[in-house]
Amino acid sequence: MQQQQAAAGFRAIDFPSEGETLRGRLYLPRIKEPVPAQLRLPLLIMGHGFTSTIPMTTDRYAEAFAARGLAVLLYDHRNFGVSGGEPRREVNPWIQARGYRDAVRFARSSLAEVDPERIALWGVSNSGMQVLVLGALLDGQIAAVTAVVPSCGEEPPPPDPDGRLFALLRETFEQGDVTGTPETTTGPLPVVSFDPIRYPAHLAPPTAFRWFVEHGGRPGSGWTNDATRVVPATMAPFRPGIAAPHVRVPVQVIYAPDDEMGRANPMVTRIVCEALGGPKEIVELEEGCGHFGELWYPSRWFDQVSALQADFLLRHLTAPAP
Repeated sequence: MQQQQAAAGFRAIDFPSEGETLRGRLYLPRIKEPVPAQLRLPLLIMGHGFTSTIPMTTDRYAEAFAARGLAVLLYDHRNFGVSGGEPRREVNPWIQARGYRDAVRFARSSLAEVDPERIALWGVSNSGMQVLVLGALLDGQIAAVTAVVPSCGEEPPPPDPDGRLFALLRETFEQGDVTGTPETTTGPLPVVSFDPIRYPAHLAPPTAFRWFVEHGGRPGSGWTNDATRVVPATMAPFRPGIAAPHVRVPVQVIYAPDDEMGRANPMVTRIVCEALGGPKEIVELEEGCGHFGELWYPSRWFDQVSALQADFLLRHLTAPAP
């Protein structure tokens, strides 16, 4: 196992989160010249999207970023893949966001190779929504955020002119009860279905069925076609639109104007992007990519998006000249 990991350019890591152990990989770039101890590496923390696992293309993104000189911490969310947690395959955005927080804490305190002042977050789809919220909640702990086809919601965010909802969101994230109830829980259901009308699933578009069956069906994926979605009845919803005005770190959002997933409504994504409070780079992909185009590997969409993200991250994580 250690020889296989070394050949792949990563080593296994684990860290605690909410009473469980999250597990994943630390990719370190192969640097030819010896690097002085004071020049530690910038780090990108990555979590996969809705119900997928590390080997379902996120590992390919990690490899692409490491090839450009970034250290990468990639892990499975709680209840998924190699990470601990019960019930298995339960998705709770609050719990997954706290996982990112704990990954940042772990990296800042325990990874000697990493510069604690140059840590960025990466997310796609459901986790893309999470890292946009965390851009505000982890202010002072991270240096940048990049999100691909983030699930910003089906409807515009609720108005929050005085910041009251954001204060409640922060309070819930830090110490609130985010346990689900039967009324706030959907599933277990299939993630995708060949006939979602007769056999309901979490994700109805045919493109979702094709991508999950192809990538989840590959050997070693660890994916299972069922999941439970929990949206706790909290004082404020977990919505990027509420957090966006409070984000100060540089943010890159790459979205598809023809996104077919209801919770990734392009109109809502544009509203969230306009509200971002700090430096931002907004990229609209060509029509045809949709929600899953950049998650097909290999593909030209993957090549385009991974290059755009690496360029953005290197601009904002490169140490200034002494």
